[in-house]
Amino acid sequence: MAQQGIQLDQDKLCCSICLDLLKDPVTIPCGHNYCMNCIKCCWDRGDLREIPCCPQCRQAFIPRPALVKNTMLAELVEELKKSGLQAPPADHSDAGSEDVACDFCIGEKMKAVKSCLQCLVSYCEQHLQPHYESPAFKKHKLVDPSQMRIICPRHNEVMKIFCRTDQQCICYLCSMDEHKGHCTVSAEAERKERQKALGASHEKLQQRLQEREERDSLFIRNKNEILTY
Repeated sequence: MAQQGIQLDQDKLCCSICLDLLKDPVTIPCGHNYCMNCIKCCWDRGDLREIPCCPQCRQAFIPRPALVKNTMLAELVEELKKSGLQAPPADHSDAGSEDVACDFCIGEKMKAVKSCLQCLVSYCEQHLQPHYESPAFKKHKLVDPSQMRIICPRHNEVMKIFCRTDQQCICYLCSMDEHKGHCTVSAEAERKERQKALGASHEKLQQRLQEREERDSLFIRNKNEILTY
């Protein structure tokens, strides 16, 4: 029982962005905790016109909150380190037979850590990062991968159909009832189509991030050259 309590505390002291123990922990207004550098980078990488929000609950903040170190959490992290317990490692493991696999991994599939209800796709830690960093995914809802295997709350049937008219997953009974006559396809077909479209979007996003990093690097080099004269 005590061991379960320790594990619970350990999980609470982990950053949901880097998945490691909190470093210089900060608590943002919605109550979620992050490493100071993780949440700062997450907000800095967004469009300047975008309102900063929590990567977990998506609550928006106006103005951008000041990031102040949570000393109590920092002390708890230090106590956890001294106890000899280690933070659960970031889950880079291969997907097992009972695991949900990342839909974006090519070749060897990694274990998914989150699924997106809008994209209808599951992501490993690496491929999930754009959802935290890009304003384009700001309104997307992330859930545990197992929750993608959704049961219809009304008919208690697996929702294997996607209604394009209402943009939601439904079961076969729903398609004959309130969604009768709507444009529907199999959830798998919709997932594959969105996965293909997202693949192109991800490539463009990565290219934009790379171009931005190159511009920033060039700016710093030019600035240093000017200062040396």
